[in-house]
Amino acid sequence: MNNLAKFYINGAWVAASDDARLHPVTNPATEASEGDISLAGKKDVNLAIQAARDAFESFSQTPLDERLKMLARILEVYQSRLDDMADAISREMGAPRHTLAAKVQAPMGMGHAQTTLEAAKSFEFEQQLGRARVRREPVGVVAMITPWNWPMNQVMCKVAPAIAAGCTMVLKPSEFAPLSAHVLAEIIDEAGLPKGVFNMIYGDGAEVGPMLSSDARVDMVSLTGSTRAGASVSKEAADTFKRISLELGGKSANVLLPDCDLEKAVTHGVQSMMNNTGQSCNAPSRMLVQEGQLEQAEAIAAKVCESITVGDPQDKNNRLGPIANERQFKRVQSMIEKGIEEGAKLVCGGPGKPEGLDKGFYARPTVFSAVNNDMVIAREEIFGPVLVMIPYKDVDDAVNIANDTEYGLSGYVYGATEEDAAKIATRLRTGMVHLNGAQLDLPAPFGGYKHSGVGREWGVYGLEEFLETKSVFHTARSQEHTSELQ
Repeated sequence: MNNLAKFYINGAWVAASDDARLHPVTNPATEASEGDISLAGKKDVNLAIQAARDAFESFSQTPLDERLKMLARILEVYQSRLDDMADAISREMGAPRHTLAAKVQAPMGMGHAQTTLEAAKSFEFEQQLGRARVRREPVGVVAMITPWNWPMNQVMCKVAPAIAAGCTMVLKPSEFAPLSAHVLAEIIDEAGLPKGVFNMIYGDGAEVGPMLSSDARVDMVSLTGSTRAGASVSKEAADTFKRISLELGGKSANVLLPDCDLEKAVTHGVQSMMNNTGQSCNAPSRMLVQEGQLEQAEAIAAKVCESITVGDPQDKNNRLGPIANERQFKRVQSMIEKGIEEGAKLVCGGPGKPEGLDKGFYARPTVFSAVNNDMVIAREEIFGPVLVMIPYKDVDDAVNIANDTEYGLSGYVYGATEEDAAKIATRLRTGMVHLNGAQLDLPAPFGGYKHSGVGREWGVYGLEEFLETKSVFHTARSQEHTSELQ
């Protein structure tokens, strides 16, 4: 991959400044090097922000049709580079190459671009309210800070609506997953986006995040990351009163109602939790089971775990790849040890790597049962293939347990019917709820309550995040505007 140690700034690959430093990129499946990237210093951050600032006035005035043509062109080039994108994602964070990386992770970036295109075509960027013409205008220069677990999903759900809105941007992808972002920069360069509209630097989040968040030339920060990172961004952004959009962590409850099909519900819950090696902020990590059904649910969960193949992500027979990096691997292992220390019942899995996998950051699919909601493994986001099963007495008790968390990103309910499940969904303090195994839908808003974030992403709601509202008052209601509304 060419230019890996360079940044993409003002439409060109630019060498890092003398205050940058090199950072190795490690393949989590093999622990082999994928090369070195540069971590930006203050000079690099300043250059990228200024490029976006200089490009904003011109790009913000570009007609919507032109911006959407640019986005459509990016989508076209992305399609031609889909295999490259899947390969980069698999190598940088370990997603199984032929299934998850190629069929879900890489295509999600295209999905967000297409969804944004459709949303923008029908969006009311202007409307008449009395004598006022209300305009929706681009918020300005946006700093985007993204994580390593779903790289293109979380990058493109920001980049696509920002372009459609008329914003310029500085992207800081995770230093643990820079390869896919590098491919995206190549795609955007080939698509011919005007200079300075899209800029990309690598960097350590703890160092570069505050630089981006506190800079007065930045009008908005959009972060997907940990709750701690969200708090840091909020504090750093406060003095310049910039807009923030935060998609943070989760500890989502999966409520299995007593009359549900337990075999189907537990199977789906375990498989959903283990997907992407458990590295999803909206994963159903707390399974709530009626106490009289707990033993049966444990047996089903153990059987499902035994069927999950873990190993080389290049082997199409493996469903789970490694944890994305060594730091997170150590975190997951320590949390599994904590669960054992707390006295939770180990149903399957446990500490250490799966048998025969000595190289790579592989973890064993693990299920704990007889967990109470005060345990650390029930309250903290583990972000690995670890499920906790919590017994409840009755439905009211289940709802109380589900809501007894600082998070509120997602929830899951499995009932005899979707109608039964929907009644519980209205009582959950979360931004999203999945009924009876329902999947995500890209046009619907993604985001959460409480410590799980601020604002919403995806579709029309994601587009709105990048827009300011302006009222233009006229002395009389325009006949032209009146006719437009009829």
